[in-house]
Amino acid sequence: MHFLHRILRNWYWFVILGMLGYSISYLYSKYYAQRIYQSQLSLSISNNTSSYFTPNQSINFIWGQGGNQDGIYIKKILFSRSLNEYLVNKLDLYTNYTTKGAIKHTYLDQDDSPVVLVIDKAHLQQVNYQITLIPKGNDKYEVILPEEGESTTLYSYITESYSDIPSYARPANKIIGVDEWYTSPNLRFKLEKNPNPSPIKFDNINISLMSVSEAVGGIVSTLSVNFDQELPTIMFVGKTGYNLNGTVRFLNTAIDELIKKRLEDTNTVDKNTLEYLAENLNDVRKKLDSSAAKLNQIKIDNKLFDMTNLDSKTFEELKQLESKKAELLSKMKNLDQVRNVVSSNNIEKIINISSAGIEDGAFSASVSELKALYAKRREMATIYTPNSEPMREINRLINEARNNSTNGLRQYYSKFDEQLLDLNSQVQKIDGDLNTLPEKQRQFLDAQRGYSIIEATYNTLLSEQAKAQMRIVSNKSNLTIIDKAKNLGQGPIAPNIKMIQSAIMGGLLFLPLLFIAIAEVLDNRVRNIKEVVNVTKIPLLGVIGKNTEDSNLTVLDRPKSSISEAFRGVRSNLKFLYDDSKPCKVILITSSISGEGKTYSSMNLATILALSGKKTVLLGMDLRKPKIFGDFKFTNKDGVSNYLTGEVSLEQIVNKTQIPSLDVITSGPIPPNPSELLLGARNQIFIEELKKQYEFIVIDSPPVGLVADAFELMKYVDATVYIVRHEYTEKYMLNMIKEKVAKKEVSHIGLIYNDYEAKQGYGYGYGYGYGYGYGYGYFEEDVDYKEPMIIKVRNQIRKIFRRN
Repeated sequence: MHFLHRILRNWYWFVILGMLGYSISYLYSKYYAQRIYQSQLSLSISNNTSSYFTPNQSINFIWGQGGNQDGIYIKKILFSRSLNEYLVNKLDLYTNYTTKGAIKHTYLDQDDSPVVLVIDKAHLQQVNYQITLIPKGNDKYEVILPEEGESTTLYSYITESYSDIPSYARPANKIIGVDEWYTSPNLRFKLEKNPNPSPIKFDNINISLMSVSEAVGGIVSTLSVNFDQELPTIMFVGKTGYNLNGTVRFLNTAIDELIKKRLEDTNTVDKNTLEYLAENLNDVRKKLDSSAAKLNQIKIDNKLFDMTNLDSKTFEELKQLESKKAELLSKMKNLDQVRNVVSSNNIEKIINISSAGIEDGAFSASVSELKALYAKRREMATIYTPNSEPMREINRLINEARNNSTNGLRQYYSKFDEQLLDLNSQVQKIDGDLNTLPEKQRQFLDAQRGYSIIEATYNTLLSEQAKAQMRIVSNKSNLTIIDKAKNLGQGPIAPNIKMIQSAIMGGLLFLPLLFIAIAEVLDNRVRNIKEVVNVTKIPLLGVIGKNTEDSNLTVLDRPKSSISEAFRGVRSNLKFLYDDSKPCKVILITSSISGEGKTYSSMNLATILALSGKKTVLLGMDLRKPKIFGDFKFTNKDGVSNYLTGEVSLEQIVNKTQIPSLDVITSGPIPPNPSELLLGARNQIFIEELKKQYEFIVIDSPPVGLVADAFELMKYVDATVYIVRHEYTEKYMLNMIKEKVAKKEVSHIGLIYNDYEAKQGYGYGYGYGYGYGYGYGYFEEDVDYKEPMIIKVRNQIRKIFRRN
């Protein structure tokens, strides 16, 4: 409950930090946050063509919850360096366009800019170096370069490598027109007018170049490819970026180029297949003619024109086995051709891999990678020496890709070997059954089997040739665009502005809550009257409210206030602590530490006793920190300390007040040895003298938690009043007086709970029967008291229920 009250008391911090958080989040959203947009394109992958490295469509490939092998290949192509490098160069994606507002840079697409920067690739260029264009009218632009940062290490867009040049002075700013070249040691470019620029006018256009490798890496990291869960041949290709138009332009161009490339590759591989098949058909045709002539010659020589005694079923089974064997041997020969091409440097001569029985998308992707590496090495060979580091690296990559491709073929060799072994075993079994035939018939059968094998091989090649010719005639890309990427005004996908705003505001609002919680945990002050009584086992004499006046003489100045009434209650309850039959009662007021209201309670308790007609003296025995003289407007020149040292008489230190029955003896000047004075025999005599003159002696003693003087004075008193101050006294301080009471070292002790505020909602008396109402306003002199809102609400609720 107190934690909630503390939060309510510090409401203004939540308001201030909430407003601050909203302002920060607003500024961040408007001026700093870079929006990230995403466009998407959908494709259909059909099975009507064979691509350059497209896997055979006869098997399915499980990807996630569904998919096909061609989808894997398309995805790998989309993420490949070769395709993205081609797109970077085609679309000039190594050029970044932005415009700067008062605070924030806004990313532009190339088509948004009124002019397009075209570099001279034959000239070395400085990358990551901002070029600022300021429109000057009439197609003129001022070229402004940074004040510093010019580099001597420049980039070549032809070799995609860096070179060093001699030092040079910073290029000067210059105004150039459209189609006019700007030349400096670190840059060479011209501006071309954009035929369809954005209608928005820009005060400045900032352009920076990056290397091809950086551009490719940036693109690949922003691409995403997903497949439809119900129909895996539907592919969704997405791209994120700081400019929506840029992502749309890239996706549409990328897929258009991919479709063209796949059709080109498809025709290339089928032409290679036709050439390869034509060469093999010529060789097989010659073998077929030779085998036919040999078969006829055996028939003539042995006069065998009828094989009626041969089991036709056995012969047909043998013929089918020989046909399968011939087809398998043809695949193995084609597989050797694929392997030889992969192992050589002429990857462009590869044939259709389906003719070799290859049905593996991963193998197709590895061959595609190998092809790109061979092309890259051919480019690099014109620039670097064979033993240079770049050439050694590209050769290492080629060897690695070649090994991956070769490893992919091994499974097919193993499978074909197993099939061939099985066929040979079946043929051998039939051969065993035919050993019983006459010699001439066996010769004829062997010749006829040889002819059948060659004929089957020839027919297989003719079939593959027809397929290749048909593909060339009917080839088209197996990619069909369903929905092109478009700028439909899509909102940004990141950052999540609302979440960031909530996080900023929540974080700032959490700070005061955290500090309040920490303070609450670390705060060990007393707040509960009942808890104090239960812990200390000391009877409660009364609860004193918070004094809002400047004067500490509340009973004297405001005798009809709730505080005065509370002290009257304390006066009544004191009777239970001392023997009322004694002519003089000595009451000691103490507390744990200074500041808990010990002196305040002493003055008002003495006043309330005197107002009841009892001859009372207030004795200031806190010699270390004297206080009571100020409120009574006395001087502290002579007091207890002077009397105990023998400097003055008793009559000289007694001060009369406006209340006839109340006298005050102040502490006097602070002595160097207060403990010795209070424990001395003269102090005992002093108290005994006062007992003869007064009915009540109220002693304002030192706090027991700081010095032991108060415990020593307790042996002279009839009752001890222990002061606990609300939200001031630490809980651990109660342990000392609790132990003293438990050990019976202190007796006749009562407790006053001081400085209690009704706005905490506890109510005076806290169930002890003192009945001081729900607020200070119960008493006549509390008419100007403003009841706290929480008390007002509570009282209204109680009235409603009572009324019902």
